[in-house]
Amino acid sequence: MSILEKITSEDAIVLENKYGAHNYHPLPVVLNRGEGVHVWDAEGKKYYDFLSAYSAVNQGHCHPKIVGAMTEQARTLTLTSRAFYNDKLGQFEKYAAETFHFDKLLPMNTGAEAVETALKICRKWAYEKKGIPENEAQIIVCNNNFHGRTTTIISFSNDPVARKNFGPYTEGFLKIEYDNLKALEEALEQHKNIAGFLVEPIQGEAGVFVPSEGYLESAKALCEKHNVLFIADEVQTGIGRTGRLLATCGNCDCSDKHCSGTPDVKPDILVLGKALSGGAFPVSAVLANDAIMEVIRPGNHGSTFGGNPVAAAVGIAALKVIKEEELAQNAFELGEIFREKMNAFIPTCELVTKVRGKGLLNAILINDTEDSTTAWDICMALKENGLLAKPTHGNIIRFAPPLTMAKEQLMDCITIITDTLTNFKK
Repeated sequence: MSILEKITSEDAIVLENKYGAHNYHPLPVVLNRGEGVHVWDAEGKKYYDFLSAYSAVNQGHCHPKIVGAMTEQARTLTLTSRAFYNDKLGQFEKYAAETFHFDKLLPMNTGAEAVETALKICRKWAYEKKGIPENEAQIIVCNNNFHGRTTTIISFSNDPVARKNFGPYTEGFLKIEYDNLKALEEALEQHKNIAGFLVEPIQGEAGVFVPSEGYLESAKALCEKHNVLFIADEVQTGIGRTGRLLATCGNCDCSDKHCSGTPDVKPDILVLGKALSGGAFPVSAVLANDAIMEVIRPGNHGSTFGGNPVAAAVGIAALKVIKEEELAQNAFELGEIFREKMNAFIPTCELVTKVRGKGLLNAILINDTEDSTTAWDICMALKENGLLAKPTHGNIIRFAPPLTMAKEQLMDCITIITDTLTNFKK
């Protein structure tokens, strides 16, 4: 059988199970085409995508401007490594740095790589600028975080599935409760060698936990007081997903199309990925101002593919689409509608206890235990009804459609969700 030959969904699943490592548990649907907010399976059935590749496809599947930028650059020059300059990287660095109001950008490929890069920059800054003794720097993180699955990152995870039998673990991290300013303040006061505080503005993988009003602003103020770097992991929440260009925009209301995207809570180090590529090509980045980024010198950090011409072209196109099509504004408006409709529905349905989120990053809490299969079974029923979503943490279903969704499409999806829940039988 030719590797390019069309195969059935059943055959594709059999191949993956036989020849692929079993490091994921996918919903049993085999996709072979995507456009905008829709995807199609191998048999031609059409679905609404309500996961967006974990928010990597904010601009919609196969956006023509992003795909066009990628294919045009791929025909010209794909990779030089950083042994030489290329004519696209500087343009991407300038465009992104000006978009997010930072002096410098360090390009990488994946979100986990970008988080690792931010941790290295933070530690080096601590030794060279803050004066912490070498190898004694500590970075504060939050319980139930998700920053990736590298050895260093799982070292400060409290997810037993991600951690068990992967030790020994990397030291130098303090874990505190998320959305707990007192815990952060105590950690900063009790430990003298704190270099940074790494935090997700909204904990996505944990179940779309939105912190209390003012938490991010107060956390940043505490970091400033103690000369500690505030590191925002916006790999999932950034690039328009939460109704703002960045979730750390705080009081910046992107329902106003003239919003500049300037963060009300400006991180010292900003970590981006996923939708920075529009889902077309791996692109991630770490941004910071000169006083921080200047600690990185030749040989300190790098990546053969980081900053390649295709990634640079894709990154510019992805950001332009967000701006030109006002997708943050659209996410803000549709997110308000989604939560309003779900909150009106919840009293009529014993299966769902709560909806929470911001913009088009939302979740519903299923009225069952974390070890139950109810949320999974609901997602299977949603699939049969033409909408794809996945559970997280057992009894939570995350909903994150492409930001290109129209109001009429959202209303159709809300009907699918509410009808599925109403008719669902355990």
